[in-house]
Amino acid sequence: MKNLYNLYKKNLNINNVKTNSKEVLPNDLFVCIKGLKEDRHEYIDEALNKGAGFLVVSKGKDYKVPYIKVRNVNKELVNILKYIYEDYSRVNLIGVTGTDGKTTTATIIKDMLDNTGYIGTNGVISDNTNESLNNTTPSIEKLYYYLDKLYKEGNKYISLEASSEGLLGNRLNGLLFQRAIITNITEDHLNVHKTIDNYIKCKRKLFNKLDKDGIAILNRDDNYFYKFKTMKKKKLTYGKSMYSNLRIIDYIEEENKTIIKYKYKKKYYIVTSPLLGEFNVYNLSSVILTLLSLNISFDKIQKLVNKIKTPSGRVEFLDYNTNYKILIDYAHTENGIKNILTFLNKMKHKRIITVTGAAGGREVENRNKKGIVLQALSNLVIYTMDDPRWEKPIDIINMMIDKTKDNYIIEENRETAIKKALSIANKDDIVAILGKGRDTYMAIKDLKVYYSDIDVLDKYFKKL
Repeated sequence: MKNLYNLYKKNLNINNVKTNSKEVLPNDLFVCIKGLKEDRHEYIDEALNKGAGFLVVSKGKDYKVPYIKVRNVNKELVNILKYIYEDYSRVNLIGVTGTDGKTTTATIIKDMLDNTGYIGTNGVISDNTNESLNNTTPSIEKLYYYLDKLYKEGNKYISLEASSEGLLGNRLNGLLFQRAIITNITEDHLNVHKTIDNYIKCKRKLFNKLDKDGIAILNRDDNYFYKFKTMKKKKLTYGKSMYSNLRIIDYIEEENKTIIKYKYKKKYYIVTSPLLGEFNVYNLSSVILTLLSLNISFDKIQKLVNKIKTPSGRVEFLDYNTNYKILIDYAHTENGIKNILTFLNKMKHKRIITVTGAAGGREVENRNKKGIVLQALSNLVIYTMDDPRWEKPIDIINMMIDKTKDNYIIEENRETAIKKALSIANKDDIVAILGKGRDTYMAIKDLKVYYSDIDVLDKYFKKL
């Protein structure tokens, strides 16, 4: 079979592998996988009309282009990808999973580690590439394509966000990782996994993909650490626990930096980080331990921290020359909201005015938990829409509200809600706009309608 794929790749000049007929370009190889709802054999005509040069099928015959017939197309897909994108395996993969902090952690790795590309929520990024993605962990054929592409660009490492949905959907099949990091586990995202045990089982899949010399980087302080420490993998841990390989001794939070004291192999080190918040102390610690495991000295790591760029849309303070602070952040899980608001409460402020909502079609059981945290840690919450999809925003909002308190108002229209927060903000207040960060869409029904919190802010202050 391998010789056949190589033969067709060379003789027919196959470009890329596609499983979605809508994405087919001339000379692509179209693989007719079967899903729960769709059989891609039904889209062969569309793929051919778009220029597919080769097919992999499990039924039918006498197609207009060369084809290979296999018993199980889904199982064969990984083999096809390995043959077509033969350079994918030459990159060193560092996988990052967890409920919160994946994007920041994976981005820090790219910033600190030379010759490193990134694949995740922010897209596909390297010195020569900057492309957006629809999913945190892209479909398997796109993932192999980008790994191959990034290696050919000269990247030695790839920092990859491994979402639970990606792991559940087998999008990482066939890959081997040199390092696998877990940030934390909280009881969010159970709309798909249903139980915390299923969620953890899914996260553990990443560590099963470590190669023979691979190392698991674990958060020893996490409530579910015990679920991972039994894995038969080489493990290194970070955290405040005295048993951590990289121990967080203390940290001092200043307005624009965090000074962290570590203990590693009986020695003490000071790191000055541009990242803010205790949660980012943990994110950075996981990266430092990963780099140490790659034989990069702590002395060098202290200098590499200076290369970190503050991730856009994450703990991002915006300067509109106001006498109050404005922050945007992607925080949307209960834990993420708690982390960002706890951090803001440590800052000098009079009031915290929070504008946020909850996404439709998911995590219904956690909506009120989020509301309780929001109203406990904010002086005022303005509840609004956030990707309602097929639900009514007011129905979502009513599920969120902590009705034992009255420190909230409702404004379904997000633009109006933000303007309301800005109009009532006074000197030394903090306006926290949470949930969408720098997203440029609002998910309404099955559409992604253009929307941007940043645009709303820009227009508001331009008018003043």
